[in-house]
Amino acid sequence: MGLLQTFLHITNFRSPFLRTLAPSAAAAFAIQTAFAIPSIAAQSERFYDASGALTFLSVTLLSLYLPSLRAKSAGAAVKLPSLLSPFLKSAGAGAGSLNWRQFALSGAVAFWSIRLGSFLFDRVMKEGKDSRFDEIKKSPSKFAVAWMGQATWVTLCLMPVIAINAIPPAVFASMPAAKLTDAIGMALYIGGLAFEVIADRQKSQWMHEKRTKQHDEQFMTRGLWSKSQYPNYFGECTLWTGIATAAAGVLVTSPVQVGLGLPGGVGGEDPRTPSFVTGVPLSEKKYDKRYGDRKDYQDWKKNTPSSSLDCDHKAYGVVCIS
Repeated sequence: MGLLQTFLHITNFRSPFLRTLAPSAAAAFAIQTAFAIPSIAAQSERFYDASGALTFLSVTLLSLYLPSLRAKSAGAAVKLPSLLSPFLKSAGAGAGSLNWRQFALSGAVAFWSIRLGSFLFDRVMKEGKDSRFDEIKKSPSKFAVAWMGQATWVTLCLMPVIAINAIPPAVFASMPAAKLTDAIGMALYIGGLAFEVIADRQKSQWMHEKRTKQHDEQFMTRGLWSKSQYPNYFGECTLWTGIATAAAGVLVTSPVQVGLGLPGGVGGEDPRTPSFVTGVPLSEKKYDKRYGDRKDYQDWKKNTPSSSLDCDHKAYGVVCIS
């Protein structure tokens, strides 16, 4: 029995959800460990965010193709599903087909991860370091916690997508083609992504102007940063709430819960996460230490909400965008 077959056999739980979740979580921790070991040895944070993006992308694709991989490994004459299958009537509801929701939500995560991962990697390469890790990377144990925290965060954030990708094709065939939650969820995703992209670009432009001495501002209070202390975090919160909303509209239905082997249990959790496991406290602590004695900083902090929806969700591990 090959390594893949052995792994699939070990994780072959009765519940389709657990059969997809267990390998997905294992993959997240394996990828993060592979990056963590050399990074901890070199005391380098350069690949932290890039590895997070890669983990999001890899786990999403694994969960999407895992049911077909299992069927193929068991000897069934099943082809890996084509990404075009949701749009082909001939695809039907067989083991090698995808539902459009699986394609849309997985594609949403893939696009977000590639965009944000490349942006953060380019930023750290230009600046040479990430100040968030100045102290953490000196301690192997603390640095390891950051990497494993990111693996945990990837798994938690992707839980709705993993659940959607675990739904058997026959269950999708019995559902409405579209629901209101699909439209609301995708609208939130698009709006949140746009908000995040604009915030990132405004911050990058501000930092470029500061480096080229076009201004001498010590902290940013213009653009979206005048509306929210952490507009990039707000964008993250909104887009992931959109993904969770679109998924929840399907996961709360009885046929899907029964099909996943988790009757009554998947769709009722609050997608928000306590802020102490996000990057907000770390960023706030850094800025408080740097600018805490300035009246203009205190005024901005007092009069500017931490986010437009008082949201406390961030998608990139325990250490996030500054």
